[in-house]
Amino acid sequence: MSLKYTKNPEKRSLPMMQGFAKWMKKNLFSTPINSAISLILLGLLVKLLGPFLNWLVFNATWEGTAQTCRHNDGACLVFIKEKFIFILYGFYPRELLWRPTLAIAFFIGLCFYSREISRWNKRLLSYWLILILIWAFLLKGGLFGLESVSLDKWGGLPLTLILAVIGIIFSYPLGILLALGRTGYLPLVRSFCLGYIELIRGVPMISLLFMASVMFPLFLPDGLVLPKLMRAQIAIIMFMSAYMAEVVRGGLAAVDKGQYEAADALGLSYWQKMLKVILPQALKIVIPPTVNTAIGMFKDTSLVLIIALSDLLMTTKTSLKDPKWLGFSVEAYVFVALIYFIFCFSMSRYSKRLEKEFSYGGRS
Repeated sequence: MSLKYTKNPEKRSLPMMQGFAKWMKKNLFSTPINSAISLILLGLLVKLLGPFLNWLVFNATWEGTAQTCRHNDGACLVFIKEKFIFILYGFYPRELLWRPTLAIAFFIGLCFYSREISRWNKRLLSYWLILILIWAFLLKGGLFGLESVSLDKWGGLPLTLILAVIGIIFSYPLGILLALGRTGYLPLVRSFCLGYIELIRGVPMISLLFMASVMFPLFLPDGLVLPKLMRAQIAIIMFMSAYMAEVVRGGLAAVDKGQYEAADALGLSYWQKMLKVILPQALKIVIPPTVNTAIGMFKDTSLVLIIALSDLLMTTKTSLKDPKWLGFSVEAYVFVALIYFIFCFSMSRYSKRLEKEFSYGGRS
């Protein structure tokens, strides 16, 4: 059966309008109570969204100077244009900005490549480890003729991505090992894992960052000095691995006991049972809390500003100290919040997709 194409846009849009009307009736106005709630929420949305759009778009200042913005009631988007490079890249040398930009492009490209579950294998893991080496090569330099850039010049979005991605890559397998140790049969290993998890989860991340910055160097051998960035990264991995361990432990507990008994009946060893039978099921079950923990870690990287690392939030705060642009903090924080939202929302939507493909999710 061939499909007929009509040149009349009104006829083409009619099925779309009918489908939208059916969706609204089914999801928003299915019952009198749902209709009342929908109308109230839509009214609140219009009341709140209208002034915000007026401030951000219609009354915004797109061209001019700081004085022009101060004579206008709308958002000062001129400030964002002026400080855009600094917020994204911090103090990284301006003539070398192609290097962190290329690093971000590699990251986004690998994220798109990793979307397909059929590509989840050891080779993909090696790609992510190679990505970390590429980041270090591009940002640090010092090899093959690239100019060396000190770690204190790293900042903005590249630094935030480095802390988050490396934290996820290393805290996830460490969390799995901690969960297996806590649920295992070796008393000493179980006690160590339990003590580690409860200790780390019992203190705020700020405490670990302070300890990594101030106390950790005291335990290193003489002559061995780790950069502050590496110490902060270790603290983030330690902190998030404890939370990942509890997430994985929940998945292990959710697997049917019959699966354990069936694996034992087949004569599988402990590691064969875990790697081939239990963990694949457990990790599928805990996809939502795993992604939720990853999102939390991505946002918590902003805490490194307390130890003077210029992450995305730190560069935003620093940009507000320019005497010419005082008083535009709302615009700055809305801009950086949009960046965080894009990454967190993308992770959330991908989690929904994984739930559906693994047959553990509901309707999207």
